[in-house]
Amino acid sequence: MKTVLQRNAMTHGDCDRLSEEGLTSLVQSNTLPRHVAIIMDGNGRWATDRGLPRVAGHREGVLSVREAIRVCRELGISALTLYAFSLENWKRPPEEIALLMDLFCEYFQTECEYLLKEQIRFHAIGRLALLPLPIRTMINELQEQSKAYDQLTVTLALSYGGRAEIVDAVKRIFRDVSLNPGSEGMISEETFARYLDTWNLPDPDLLIRTSGESRVSNFLLWQIAYAELYFTTTLWPEFRRRDMLVALLDYQRRERRLGGLCGTTSSVPPTSFSRPPDPSIFHNEPTNGSASATIPKVKVHAPNLSRPLSLASWLD
Repeated sequence: MKTVLQRNAMTHGDCDRLSEEGLTSLVQSNTLPRHVAIIMDGNGRWATDRGLPRVAGHREGVLSVREAIRVCRELGISALTLYAFSLENWKRPPEEIALLMDLFCEYFQTECEYLLKEQIRFHAIGRLALLPLPIRTMINELQEQSKAYDQLTVTLALSYGGRAEIVDAVKRIFRDVSLNPGSEGMISEETFARYLDTWNLPDPDLLIRTSGESRVSNFLLWQIAYAELYFTTTLWPEFRRRDMLVALLDYQRRERRLGGLCGTTSSVPPTSFSRPPDPSIFHNEPTNGSASATIPKVKVHAPNLSRPLSLASWLD
């Protein structure tokens, strides 16, 4: 086992020469991020480079999702949030959107058994009312079945935008303040965070983006204020266990001062909010001014209905 100083002195070249077992042995449980957020970019490029339709890249990317979840579960990371479909993605061709919606249905059918078996809590954020009814129904049931689990929370950002989330939070605050005149003076950063979709999660400690792009693309804009940013040229369909371990080791080499001095704590204290869930968070009723009028109607085929969820009429 290498010492902490040896680990901190390692470069990416050193990591390339190590096996997955060697990389795993370097991971220190006491300096892991509590919450990892990932912008899963490069699916389309991966497919185009191979002369395949873009949906093939998204399908291959599901395998990387599975790997990321298993690494977090194995290492004891408490939260993983994945940027799966943005509000801006509704601007893509209707054919591609329909294929993506089918792929989301397939994902829930094939992966929910693993999530429940491993006692992983599932959560979805975004303007979910814009999604087809079959997907919303599957999301709601999986959230309900897994709500008592606490080993790992996996959150999918679907029909999500960071600015939209902040706008929706302001609307909820305005509504509550209007019902309680004089309470506006009680609004603080902590209070505001309770109105975000991620109110029950700590802020991300590590944000990973694949495919060589170096921007955050409207993802968790409030929450990543103090996150460490990790950019890699690896395309998401190729981002597997080894790449995840390298990202975590890179994170562990950094000194997190969070605005303080050297030697201060390396992580933000966990967030624990008692705000009762706002119905609009879980049922995602459309808010005034939403882009729902511009969203194309999507027919979801969703084959292979044999799955552990007990939805007898989820296509209704």
